[in-house]
Amino acid sequence: MTIDKREQLIEAGLALFYRNGFTATGIDRVLAEAGVAKMTLYKHFGSKEALIREVLRRRGESFRAWLMAEVERRSTDPRGRLLALFEAYGAWFREPGFRGCIFLNATAEFCGIAEAIAEQSVEHARLTQAYIRGLVAAANVEDPDALTAWLVLLLNGAVASAQVSGEAAWAEKARAAAALVIDGAPPGQQIP
Repeated sequence: MTIDKREQLIEAGLALFYRNGFTATGIDRVLAEAGVAKMTLYKHFGSKEALIREVLRRRGESFRAWLMAEVERRSTDPRGRLLALFEAYGAWFREPGFRGCIFLNATAEFCGIAEAIAEQSVEHARLTQAYIRGLVAAANVEDPDALTAWLVLLLNGAVASAQVSGEAAWAEKARAAAALVIDGAPPGQQIP
């Protein structure tokens, strides 16, 4: 099966931007990796910035779909699904070539410089948090917004720690902390 040139650019951009960074990856390198001419980039995206935005949008979609499938595969009960988030992240941390979160990396490179790119990171965070909020709501907790905030904080901290240290064990440490937060939440929770 052949993929079209637009997809080749997206795939090459994702691999190179994630591995080397956005600014450090020149457009000529992306074009060479994709095996396409510069006119192809301008025809489909118009600029490197537009390609980056599409790469981030596409990565966000695929990451969230993967995360949802992993959580559902790992547990069927509400509390188990909350903890499965951390198990899924642990699997992600153990992937060869793990370099942290591409959205955090994009924010670090583009915040205050290219707001349209940084906005892709904000949107991904919003959608991921909404998914987690849905898992928390299914657990029928007394204060779902507070628990969601704690879980997001623990997940983001685990990502940053795993990226800096290169150790996947941060997911397990964050999972243990999440279990304490979940189990120590205010009375009235209905998490089985």
